[in-house]
Amino acid sequence: MILTEKNYYSLEAGEQYFSVSQYKDFMKCEAMAMAKLHGEYEQRTTRALLVGSFVDSYFEGTLPQFMQDNPEIFTRKNELKSEFRKANEIISRVKSDKTFARFMSGEKQRIMTFEMFGVPWKMKMDSYLPGICITDLKIVANFKSLPLWRYDLQGAVYQAGVEAVTGERLPFYLAAATKERVVDLDVFQIPQTTLNLAMDEIGFSIEHYAEVKAGLVPPKACGHCDYCKSVKQAAIRNYNELLGV
Repeated sequence: MILTEKNYYSLEAGEQYFSVSQYKDFMKCEAMAMAKLHGEYEQRTTRALLVGSFVDSYFEGTLPQFMQDNPEIFTRKNELKSEFRKANEIISRVKSDKTFARFMSGEKQRIMTFEMFGVPWKMKMDSYLPGICITDLKIVANFKSLPLWRYDLQGAVYQAGVEAVTGERLPFYLAAATKERVVDLDVFQIPQTTLNLAMDEIGFSIEHYAEVKAGLVPPKACGHCDYCKSVKQAAIRNYNELLGV
């Protein structure tokens, strides 16, 4: 299957390829990941994700289309809601910063497919500068939240993907801006030692996830994610559990 902008996020592409987001789904809950793969469950798009997509679309050159496709970002008076006015503020801030603009000046949304640990992967890069670096744009509440999202896993996969396709091992950066009252922005390089550890983690678990995905091993349910809550049967429990007794 040849991937394009139109089919990159399709169920068929998800069935054929692993991606960083799919891998992280399996990390969170195998049952949820399989339900998403089969089109039985779709995570709700949060306002925070929409804000990030708003800024992403500016760099992709598709902001007018994004605004047309997402009328919920407007008030009844056809004005941008406050979160998206903040997104416009972030755009104004980052496009005027020379360092930020330099890292985001590469080829946008470059798709690559490759094999790693015996399974096919796909990835789509925010900014790809051949021979120089890979950069991913992140809009976050604050910088301290960046490690919580495990972007080291993304960096490890993207670096390995570019190396598999081109033979070049490139450094991986996060071009990050915050949604704080005063927008903060910096470019973070994830050290190679951190990327190596993340790759080791992927290598340790991917065989099991691939077996689950192929239907060879039943998926484990975490029991507490939104998907698990949506399909659970009520249980009889002891009230004192809630008191920590």
